[in-house]
Amino acid sequence: MADDPKPATAATQRAHAALAARLPAETGEDFADARRGFIGSVPDGKIVDAEGRVFWNMGAFAFEQAGAPCPPTVNPSLWRQAQLNSLHGLFEVTPGLYQVRGFDISNITFIEGDEGYIVVDPLISSETAAAALALLRRHRGDRPVKAVIYTHSHVDHYGGVRGVISDADIAAGLTIVAPGGFLDAAVSENVLAGNVMSRRATYMYGALLPRDATGHVDAGLGKTVSMGAISLVPPTVSIARTGERLTLDGVEIVFQVTPDTEAPAEMNFFFPKFGALCMAENCSCHLHNLYTPRGAQVRDAKAWSFYIDEARRMFGADTRVLFASHHWPRWGADRADAFLRKQRDLYKFIHDQTLRLANHGLTPTEIAEEIALPPTLAAEWHTRDYYGTLNHNAKAVYQRYLGWFDGNPANLHRLPPVETGRRYVALAGGAQALLDQAREAFDAGDYRWVAELVNHLVFADPANAEARALQADALEQLGYQAESGPWRAFYLTGAMELRYPRPPAAQPRQGAAGQLRTLPADSLLDSLSVRLNGPKAGATALGLNLAFSDTGETFAVSVENAVLHHRAGAAADAPTASLSRATLIDLVIGLTTLEAALADGAVTGAQGAVALRTLLALLDRFDFWFEIIAP
Repeated sequence: MADDPKPATAATQRAHAALAARLPAETGEDFADARRGFIGSVPDGKIVDAEGRVFWNMGAFAFEQAGAPCPPTVNPSLWRQAQLNSLHGLFEVTPGLYQVRGFDISNITFIEGDEGYIVVDPLISSETAAAALALLRRHRGDRPVKAVIYTHSHVDHYGGVRGVISDADIAAGLTIVAPGGFLDAAVSENVLAGNVMSRRATYMYGALLPRDATGHVDAGLGKTVSMGAISLVPPTVSIARTGERLTLDGVEIVFQVTPDTEAPAEMNFFFPKFGALCMAENCSCHLHNLYTPRGAQVRDAKAWSFYIDEARRMFGADTRVLFASHHWPRWGADRADAFLRKQRDLYKFIHDQTLRLANHGLTPTEIAEEIALPPTLAAEWHTRDYYGTLNHNAKAVYQRYLGWFDGNPANLHRLPPVETGRRYVALAGGAQALLDQAREAFDAGDYRWVAELVNHLVFADPANAEARALQADALEQLGYQAESGPWRAFYLTGAMELRYPRPPAAQPRQGAAGQLRTLPADSLLDSLSVRLNGPKAGATALGLNLAFSDTGETFAVSVENAVLHHRAGAAADAPTASLSRATLIDLVIGLTTLEAALADGAVTGAQGAVALRTLLALLDRFDFWFEIIAP
């Protein structure tokens, strides 16, 4: 069929051959490290519930098994990373310290204490985390979870916590350790911008793509993201300073706080008993993102480099094994030190050289085309573009210091994409003339230019079938050539959505709704402020007390100047509505109506309900499936 994936063109195969000739030498060391300590896994790497719902399936990637030749539709360097990330199961890092890898995009780590297990980074989903814990218990004994550590504020390091702890554990005050600022960072990154970030993540992690050689093969950081229940249980202990020590279940841990590195709130830590250094997500077996294509705050490459070096100086001499929240460990002090030095200099190089070129007047796009790693860094597999890329990380450094504007006044107030598209189509002499030029460029293998050119026509006339088809073909070849897993997934998902437009949904599906349910009341109300429709609110002024029946807290909520405010405590001059946090969430996202909630007693307070109705009418409901590749 015309809409089916196309084979790799001759131009794409030439690009792959040229890259293969430049790749580092294959020593087999990474494959040996990735397999070391293997104990066992679940059949086919598949995680299902009693009803047969599949939350994780590594069997879908069986086509990447060791020894399988690289298909022409996959970048040969990404293929190698995909094969490494295909290894899954329980691994012994060192006696008493174990990891389950390949059960999600991240690793879950277990430390054996005096009476039970300490869990580090319980994955994205409760189902995958529970399966990992069950696998550990099958091989190491049915012991209780005594503590949980979140290394940082990204959802793949806390979202599965309900899979390893129970309500009774939470009520009993089970220790959950996180870096200072964790909750604010988690709410900001995963809830306030949760809908748009979740939708873009479907592109970044290839969630909609088939698992095959023309679809999703790897995310670079790991296979992909799991599809189960996400939760957030707030930490009970915050680590505020480097050098803090905790003893959890008889195991001493020394912490290093690393704010504004890979996450706004992050920490590394060292286990003296095991000589084991956990580098969280600050070091991984690739170049990470200074800016993540799903969207997030730009990260500080200079601070990132500094904290890697600080960890090396603090713990390097005593480190016998280095492990992280993704990928595979490295054993031996010398190897750990060499790895840390190269990772440190990778981020500092991008930072320094981007600013050097910026100070010569180069724009972000020009810098991204010019910058190249020095030979000593380029010779390593773990510095390659499997997740972040040198290209978009250089742009991120520029953005952090100088913002989105490149200084050219022509770019200060550009026209929006639809209007730009219409004018470019007219300038080209109409749709057919533009397509003719684009086809010539496609035949020449100039896919980047095709994508830029035809994008104008798609935005000017999204119903133009020829434009959508040609744009999809160009994006597909760019995806086949991409070394970065996220770049491949973005290109191929864009091609898929151009070929198979999504019909409008009867009801919007809202991203991050699951995480709303686990937020403290203050954070929940904070998240509602970004839903307030400013133009609709206009000059509306209202005051309301919300009394949460499940927590006993009361908050004064007001709208003024098209801004939603809240503060703890009641306002004397405002009516009160009583309800639970869960009921408020159901009202906001449309799972119930205020009339139904009043009728069944979920909301009480007649005057407060009148004000609540006014407030609810001013709040937007976000549609998860908004368009990305077209207007």
